[in-house]
Amino acid sequence: MRSTNLDAAIATGAPPQARSLPGTAAAILVPLAAFGALAGLLQVHEQWETGLLVLAFLAALVLLDRSRAGRSLAEACRTQSGIASTSAVLAALALLWTFREDHYSLLMVATVALYAVAGVGLNIQMAFGGIANFAAAAFFSIGAYTAAVLAGHTGLPHLLVLAAGGVVSALIGVVMLLPVLRTRGHYVALVTIAFGVLLRTLLEVNDTFGGPQGMKIPGFAPFGSDFGDVATIAGFDVSFYLPYALAAAALFALAFLAGRMLERSWVGIAMDAVRTDEIAASAFGLSPARWKATAFLTGNVLIGVAGALYGMMNGFVNPNGAGFGESLIMLSIIVLGGLGNFWGAIVAGAVIIILPEKLQSIQEYRLLIFAVVVIAILRFRPGGILPRPLRTLGRQQGGAS
Repeated sequence: MRSTNLDAAIATGAPPQARSLPGTAAAILVPLAAFGALAGLLQVHEQWETGLLVLAFLAALVLLDRSRAGRSLAEACRTQSGIASTSAVLAALALLWTFREDHYSLLMVATVALYAVAGVGLNIQMAFGGIANFAAAAFFSIGAYTAAVLAGHTGLPHLLVLAAGGVVSALIGVVMLLPVLRTRGHYVALVTIAFGVLLRTLLEVNDTFGGPQGMKIPGFAPFGSDFGDVATIAGFDVSFYLPYALAAAALFALAFLAGRMLERSWVGIAMDAVRTDEIAASAFGLSPARWKATAFLTGNVLIGVAGALYGMMNGFVNPNGAGFGESLIMLSIIVLGGLGNFWGAIVAGAVIIILPEKLQSIQEYRLLIFAVVVIAILRFRPGGILPRPLRTLGRQQGGAS
């Protein structure tokens, strides 16, 4: 009987313990614990409480890395990703409802979710396509400026405005593709940095887009219902940021599903092959230019859509949002979270965006503490908080050209 269970586990591609009842329980409890930690971070106000949470977070990472129990938990979440994802969705909804009247907490959660959407796009570009995009904030701002123009000066439905933010970001990205595809390595990074600097300068001197002051953006109003006017849901008083947080969470869920489907398809395999070795991929009939362009444009669509919703939530956009510093924050999120792991963008986004906000009262040491946390994670866990698991092709079929 025992050998039969072992054979069944091997046939499904998962270790026996990952398919057991304890493995299922782990896949349910780990996301709940993660969102519980996020709720704790949103609630704390004292510096020592924030410090304890940071230490607990680092201890949990060490446990996942160094202990057998931690590795079993991680393996259970990987092999039962559907259960883990369902648990994460329910935990996220519970978190949003718990903070339904808290403007600040909901704003932070929505910001993390939208930066995570941009992180999915950056992961497609960097982890799949191998393109180092140091101008992510520029395309994020392009989506916001597109929303400002279309929502403020046309009658286009706001759902189409979000889509237009992604399309315009991708189309402008085509301009940058020409030099990107003709360069390699760190020269690609230099091209993207130069593009970001150029775009910010153009926005600052262009009065059509508001110059240095930027532009106002109407609030998001799908189907004629303005999110800014929402005060109650089902008889409960809620913050007007709750609809934005729900929309941001839904957008991340869609981006996550799209990214996961792409990763598991023959398109994702082709991108991985080109990123790993362009010469070998070319020898097997794959076009590096085609798949790099696909990764870059797909990533820009997601980044632009996230930027459009972010601009509508904040009500304005200015050239500062397209700066190099903002791009580094987005890059830090995907590197810290784990290149190629979409859940890592949520975890790292919470660390990078919310943690500094909780350390406002010690301005002199805030960046120092943040830098120490990042260095410690990258030193002892170089793959990031949630490293991307190795791809296995034994059960995947398909082709690319």
